[in-house]
Amino acid sequence: MKQDSNAKYWIWLSQALGYNTPKVKGLCELYKDISVFFKGGEEEWKLSGLLSISDIRKLRTTDLTEAENILKKCAKLGYSVVSIDDTDYPDCLFNIYAPPAVLYVDGTMPDVDHILSVGIVGTRTASNYGLKNSYQFGYALSKYGIITVSGGALGVDCAAHRGTLAANGATICVLGCGINSNYLKENAGMRKAIAKCGAVISEYPPDTPAKPYHFPTRNRLIAALSQGVLIIESGKSSGSLITADFALDQGKELFALLGNNSPNNEGSNERIKEGTATPVTDFMDIVLAFRGRYFKEEKPPIEIAAQAEIEDIPVKHGKRTRKRLKGFKKTEPSYSIDDVLEKEPEPEKPKHQTNVQLTGDESKVYQCLSAEPVHIDTIVRETHLPIFRVLGALTQLEMKGLTVSSQGRKYSLK
Repeated sequence: MKQDSNAKYWIWLSQALGYNTPKVKGLCELYKDISVFFKGGEEEWKLSGLLSISDIRKLRTTDLTEAENILKKCAKLGYSVVSIDDTDYPDCLFNIYAPPAVLYVDGTMPDVDHILSVGIVGTRTASNYGLKNSYQFGYALSKYGIITVSGGALGVDCAAHRGTLAANGATICVLGCGINSNYLKENAGMRKAIAKCGAVISEYPPDTPAKPYHFPTRNRLIAALSQGVLIIESGKSSGSLITADFALDQGKELFALLGNNSPNNEGSNERIKEGTATPVTDFMDIVLAFRGRYFKEEKPPIEIAAQAEIEDIPVKHGKRTRKRLKGFKKTEPSYSIDDVLEKEPEPEKPKHQTNVQLTGDESKVYQCLSAEPVHIDTIVRETHLPIFRVLGALTQLEMKGLTVSSQGRKYSLK
């Protein structure tokens, strides 16, 4: 648990001026020691040039005792308090328009300034397709050492956090209420698990109840802590689109899972059609988008999560899915009707030789390729490998200079 000596002054400021005002950042840049600002009184506050008459009146009528009591509460609960001028405060958070004066943290903040982090957001009323993909993206990205960020809500958020936990990865849960709030009691166990391998954070002090207007402003923090944001499922009025807009405003990468024409996908599909979100179908689409920036060394294909069990995932308003979702599960590939119909046998493909050392998966995939581009679905059918292992092998082959990718998810020998 960590609390710096100036934390009480930053809490006092946020209690007086609000939790998402750019004036906090301005004061941080103006004063190396915020206690000087506090102790200078009204004369100093006026001289700062950043505050209105109304702001100064609010500062005058806000008692420092309230901030001291909040710190005592945090100490009792074991929460850290990271102030905006603290060396542990993330740079990516400080650089946004209105960073919070303090972060309340249960657990340990991962190093989001130097390790790739991806926000996973979407509807609380996710379909089974959305839940499964949220879980699998959380799991697979974590296996590549990527930090996941989400909001701890029912549906997509919860599934993404649980996928990360199943992979023993690091995840950040950004709440729109105090960390100890009774909001979503059914997720309390998940939040405790997150605090052991990542962090549950909030800009709101302990005991702050969840209020509707907290969540849109909370979403700016999810975007700030992520280098890229993935929308799993999002209706036209979903709050996850607010996160998407924050991500675009902050210059972050935006991705959206390809979905059908259901209302759950109207918002995310619209982002794809207008060109602001890159369409994805699996986690490797995101990994490859950041290759060269974060992935400079070859990484081995991730292993299958053999029957990884997770708790039932809440879908909406406390209801839970009855069927337990699995992690990446060994299954026989599904075939289209064209594979069942009789047709002329294809001529046997010549076997290719290479002096480069290949793993088992890489060798299987390599033997399926030729000078002509081959679609990913064909490779999956011929190798009888799960798609994420095929994509992992293709990535390794491309890094070794043996293959090239082309539009339409096709691959060929170099």
